[in-house]
Formats: sequence, C-alpha cells, structure tokens
Amino acid sequence: MKVLFVLTSHDKLGDTGKKTGFWIEEFAAPYYNLVDKGVNVSVATPKGGKAPIDPNSESEDAQTEDTKRFYKDAETQNIIENTIKLDTIKTEEFDAVFYPGGHGPLWDLADDKTSIALIEAFNRQKKPLGFVCHAPAALKKVKNENGEPLIKGRKVTGFTNTEEKAVQLTEVVPFLVEDMLKENGGIYSKSGDWEEHVLEDGNLITGQNPASSNKASEKLYKMLK
Repeated sequence: MKVLFVLTSHDKLGDTGKKTGFWIEEFAAPYYNLVDKGVNVSVATPKGGKAPIDPNSESEDAQTEDTKRFYKDAETQNIIENTIKLDTIKTEEFDAVFYPGGHGPLWDLADDKTSIALIEAFNRQKKPLGFVCHAPAALKKVKNENGEPLIKGRKVTGFTNTEEKAVQLTEVVPFLVEDMLKENGGIYSKSGDWEEHVLEDGNLITGQNPASSNKASEKLYKMLK
C-alpha cells in the first residue's frame, strides 16, 4: 500500500512576522502509525524541498511519543528536508492521500491548483482522502464530479472557531476552517476544544485537531484494507 502525505510549503504567519508551517504531531502520529503497519509513505509539498515545521509545534507541551521519535529519526527528518514537488505526483501510483495540518495550508494549499486537481483525481478514483486540523482548508475549492463543492452534504470536521480563538489567531488567518466548511455545504460537527473528533463520510476522513490525527490515520488504514 502506498499513501501520499501532502504538507504545506508556507512558513509565514500572516503579517505577524512569526513563522508557521505544518504541525509536527499531525505528521508524526499518522506517519508512524502507517509505516509501522508496512505502508509505504511518500511526502510532497507545493514547492518541494524542505517542509517548514510550525515552531509552536516544537514547544515542550506539544510533544508526544511520536514527535520524540521523529526527533531521533534521521531518516524521516531527511524526508521532511527533501519532499517531492507536488506537480510531479501521479495519483495512479498511490492508494490514498493524507493532509496533516498546521496553519500553513490556509495560505497555500487552500488555493493551490495542483493540490486541488490532485484531490479531485483521488476522489474520482474513489480513493481515501484524509485531512486533519487545519488541513481541511485544502478542500476549500475542491469540486466533486458534479462541479459542486466536494464537501457539500458530507459530514466534516476541522479546527474549530473556538480553538482558533484560544490560540489568538482568529484575526490573523485568511479564513476560519469551521466557517469555510459550513459555507461550502459541509455538515459540520465538533467535539470540545482539543478533544479527539474524527468523521468518516464515504471516502472522506476529517479530524478536528492534533488530538484527532492518530485516529484519522487509523480510519484511513481501515479504509485501505
């Protein structure tokens, strides 16, 4: 089994002068969950090369067993330093796609034509699609076969407005994930802030926040099986 992970290339947190990127736990937990089961994982970004890690995800209180494993794992760190350029990917070569979050996707993957076309192709091929936390931002402009938003009428979740308020970035981000999912016709639901919440609707899997990343990858694996 081959799964494609798509990470952001964006590292600027709006006009704050601060850095952003992908959330390390949301990569590490699903990545190790899948590779430990024998899944072949490739990692791509819009620009290729080094994928930026959100510095906040490297803070002491954000660490888990999986992130600690990542920091000791030179081979996987090398994969993050040398990601594949997204426009060279052929969807036929993969069985599923998974998008870890972090704030970066709000700026690049939400509008990235290559990413949009890629998700639409995976969907046409009825392959599993996984998104966690801020990564559902990548679904903003994705359409289904009827030309309607992919998420219209489907059960979805993603980083909540209250979670965004808690991290004090409501006024910084280009849009709120929860609002966007609702505006596109998604049947949005959430659990409490920072609680695990994962939804499955057809081939689409969405997780609310970092705590949901491992379960989202579990559901993806079961779908692959």
